[in-house]
Amino acid sequence: MRKLLAALAISALVLSTSACANDSLADQFRSGDNKNYIAGDGTVTEFALGSRPKAADWSGITESGEALSSTQLEGVITVMNFWYAGCAPCRIEMPELIELQTEFLPEDVQFIGVNVRDSSETSLAFARRIEMNFPSVMDAKTGSVVLGFTGVVTPQAVPTTLVIDADGNVSARVLGRIDKGILATLVKTVIEERQ
Repeated sequence: MRKLLAALAISALVLSTSACANDSLADQFRSGDNKNYIAGDGTVTEFALGSRPKAADWSGITESGEALSSTQLEGVITVMNFWYAGCAPCRIEMPELIELQTEFLPEDVQFIGVNVRDSSETSLAFARRIEMNFPSVMDAKTGSVVLGFTGVVTPQAVPTTLVIDADGNVSARVLGRIDKGILATLVKTVIEERQ
């Protein structure tokens, strides 16, 4: 009986590890290269109108100490970017996010950062240095914003960017570094839907 249980346990282990064999995020985690983040591959997921998951209700404190919540953004198209300053792809894409916020602000589109690792001081210093034009909710201590999206649209890697339509539904997710043109198109889609 012991031999049978041992054989079953080994089989289960082999099956569970082979199921992850083609998972690039799991491969990065196992690599042990100490880059301190798991990069997504830029995969874009769009949710069809009428079958979009409801965005989470969230609240938090920004790097400058102000309270910010989803209720303040009701009716506003929101782009949420999960990031932190030590993440190389986050730093690379941030200037493009800043440009897109400038482009879409007249269309009542608000970009929001969700900083998943840094202290407020680190986030604020980074924001000042690159002249960020949108706030970031500091989520490192509580994880409440990330947790709020678990089961709806889980940000599996950093950076992850969500587009939330004016009705408060997740219309798209970019897992990994954004392509500026693709994100612009995703935002334009929800702007057109609102009109």
